[in-house]
Amino acid sequence: MAHQSEVASPIGIANLPNQRHKIVAKRGAAFTIMVAGESGLGKTTFINTLFSTTIKNYADHKRRHAKQVDKTVEIEITKAELEEKFFKVRLTVIDTPGFGDYVNNRDSWLPIIEFLDDQHESYMLQEQQPRRHDRIDLRVHACLYFIRPTGHTLKPLDIEVMKRLSSRVNLIPVIAKADTLSPHDLAKFKYKIRAVIEAQGIKIYQPPIEEDDENSAKHARDLINAMPFSVIGSEKDIKRADGNVVKGRQYAWGVAEVENDEHCDFKKLRSILIRTHMLDLIHTTEEMHYEAYRASQMETRKYGEPRPRKLDNPKFKEEEEALRKRFTERVKDEENRFRKWEQKLIAERDRLNKDLESTHAIIKELENEWEQMQAGTARSGRR
Repeated sequence: MAHQSEVASPIGIANLPNQRHKIVAKRGAAFTIMVAGESGLGKTTFINTLFSTTIKNYADHKRRHAKQVDKTVEIEITKAELEEKFFKVRLTVIDTPGFGDYVNNRDSWLPIIEFLDDQHESYMLQEQQPRRHDRIDLRVHACLYFIRPTGHTLKPLDIEVMKRLSSRVNLIPVIAKADTLSPHDLAKFKYKIRAVIEAQGIKIYQPPIEEDDENSAKHARDLINAMPFSVIGSEKDIKRADGNVVKGRQYAWGVAEVENDEHCDFKKLRSILIRTHMLDLIHTTEEMHYEAYRASQMETRKYGEPRPRKLDNPKFKEEEEALRKRFTERVKDEENRFRKWEQKLIAERDRLNKDLESTHAIIKELENEWEQMQAGTARSGRR
């Protein structure tokens, strides 16, 4: 009987989730968001709106991380701290002002890609050190790629950058300034973007669907169906006709509300980032994106060997050499064309000079004939 009692008694494994919760709550979490996309799409306004609807007394402290030499694509880092029910989150936001602002944006994505790879590289090197408790972790857990609300489709630059980002980070596409499109046009625009993303093989973040939890599964499906998220960014408090004060933008027809699901997907995006899927985004970054980077580097590099920069990559060197060769050939072609043009001008000048000399000779002959005729007329008059 005693043996049966020992077998039947619980061993406490059901308490493990509570232990895990206490550990996570005690440590807190570090969460890094990157916002990318062309300037003028309200990325900074969105971040300020996100923070102002999430935490009080948000302080905006930025520091510059990197700068592209020939253009003004920079990496700006903003830090804040969220605390709710004694759970702290050290939040970092990476902004990329100046991206996509030029006629030729061929390499404008390089500083962004370099930053993402640099953070994986930095973390990997820190893991190899004897002391690892002071590790600095700026690996990006979610990248919000802002899309201009044209109503047409993704631009080639958007497709190129999203492809490169999706292999390195949890990519979440966002349609900026959703209040500039009608609900019908917005729905059509979302459909077109989803079609391009699928056709181009761009991998975007998919919230996990937990079939054993009906509410959680429904919420995850709603988030997936809403992508790409449409957002309205506004830090202004607007008073509605009913007297309620909301974040939004005032128009002649009424108020476009930030936190109204009928107007945009701001609440859904905030939920996926901060409320329901933050830990999954962190876990996915660790287990998928960072591990993929670490495995690829360990296969191609010796221990302690520095990571080759993108611009030092043989592929880029080949492209650079091909461009240099093409430029040299173009210069030679232009020089040859100039020489031919110069020779043609010289030949034309010589021809004109000869024509001028011939004309002068004819004039001289006519003048001689005229003088002879006048002399003959004078002799005839004297007779």
